[in-house]
Parts: sequence; structure tokens; C-alpha cells
Amino acid sequence: MITMYVTYAGTADTPFDRDHWIDVHLPLVRECWGPYGLERVSGFFPQGDGGGLIAIAPCAFRDEGAMEAALASPETARVMADVDLVTAVKPQRSLATPL
Repeated sequence: MITMYVTYAGTADTPFDRDHWIDVHLPLVRECWGPYGLERVSGFFPQGDGGGLIAIAPCAFRDEGAMEAALASPETARVMADVDLVTAVKPQRSLATPL
């Protein structure tokens, strides 16, 4: 398994539609990337100042090949277009693999 952390940087004043992200965007991610090996996705909002982060979405894939296939899929355009409805902040990706 590999986990891709999608993070959004900003402050408490950065526009971010939390309801859309949780209720529309994350289900869209499941729909689009599930067939490629996405096993689970969730969304979190850091408390306090969040260390400069306003939202975090861990996306757990079956393996690295599944993640690469999902990111290269035509459905990724739908996922990224929907991000623009949530915020103007561009998401950053980082990876974690189990030890």
C-alpha cells in the first residue's frame, strides 16, 4: 500500500469550501480513482493555525502502480477541475510508504 497525502496550504482567511470538499469532491475522488486501486480517502482540517495547512486528504492506494494509473487516467481531469470549485489553492502531493 502507498498513501498519497494531498495538502492545501493557507491560513484561516484562505477561501476553502469545506462542505463541497467533503460532500462532493472526496466522493468524486472515490468514483474516479476507485477503479484504479484507490482503497480509501478521507479529509481532515487541522485545528488551530494548522501549521500553514487548511486541509489534508490521505489517499490510500493498493500500490504505487495503482496510484500512477489513477493519476494518469482521464478521470483525473474531473478531479482537478473540481478542486477549482473548492479553492484557488493548488494542492500539493507527498507520498508515504509503510516501513
